[in-house]
Amino acid sequence: MTDNKKVSDMPLEIRAEEAMRKAVANVIADHKRTGDPIVIWQDGKVVEVPADRIEVHEPEADYGTPKEKSK
Repeated sequence: MTDNKKVSDMPLEIRAEEAMRKAVANVIADHKRTGDPIVIWQDGKVVEVPADRIEVHEPEADYGTPKEKSK
């Protein structure tokens, strides 16, 4: 965690979004492992991605720390 910030000190919406990211990552990994395709929205269309083309990524933790914009 950033700056030793406790999870319980984070706003609920940040914790909820982090939980959703982890849940989605787990579902994608499960589909790859079981050989089931996933269905996504891409370029304005519904697309089925075969299990052998699914890329599994660990969700990046974002604990609500403000990101500075480069000027």
